[in-house]
Amino acid sequence: MPLGAHKAALFGASADLSSAVLLSTATASDDASLEFTLPTAYKQVKFGFYNVTPASDGVNLTFDCSVSASYGTTKTTSYFTANHDEANTSTQLAYMTAHDLAQSTNAQRLTGGIGNGADESCAGELHLFNPSSAYVKHFYATVPHYESSNYTQTGYVGGYFNTTSALDGCKFLMSSGNISSGVIKMWGVK
Repeated sequence: MPLGAHKAALFGASADLSSAVLLSTATASDDASLEFTLPTAYKQVKFGFYNVTPASDGVNLTFDCSVSASYGTTKTTSYFTANHDEANTSTQLAYMTAHDLAQSTNAQRLTGGIGNGADESCAGELHLFNPSSAYVKHFYATVPHYESSNYTQTGYVGGYFNTTSALDGCKFLMSSGNISSGVIKMWGVK
């Protein structure tokens, strides 16, 4: 599906905008996870999150990638947040060492504790580079979300999968409980 004038906003000015293609859409309906098969023909894969809501209150959206259909790929990451409460009494920009991974096989946290109320969810994007290459695979994500404690928070995470094998799958799940609702889309950029 061609994205026309919206490609620059989605992928930035440096991307080869003529080759961005919507590859897959997954809609959650109380699912344990949403999984995608990674394409081999694209140098960049971009995921978009739209109103993703957890079934449980105060849990985190996480992700992991697989090699040969086996999740738990070793990764090293860095995580920081910006937040502001609804009462306008607290703001913060903070590096969150507890959310970093250092040569870990755990799923990477993308958000803080998302609320499960009617007006609480997350949205954002994740960019994965050269998933089929013979080098480590870099990624970054920006995911604004409504915290269960009435904060708006944006999680910023970046890092790399420490493998020279091709990544073949990507899975999104909550740190506890199911994904109640929301949409995740995957685009490929050559």
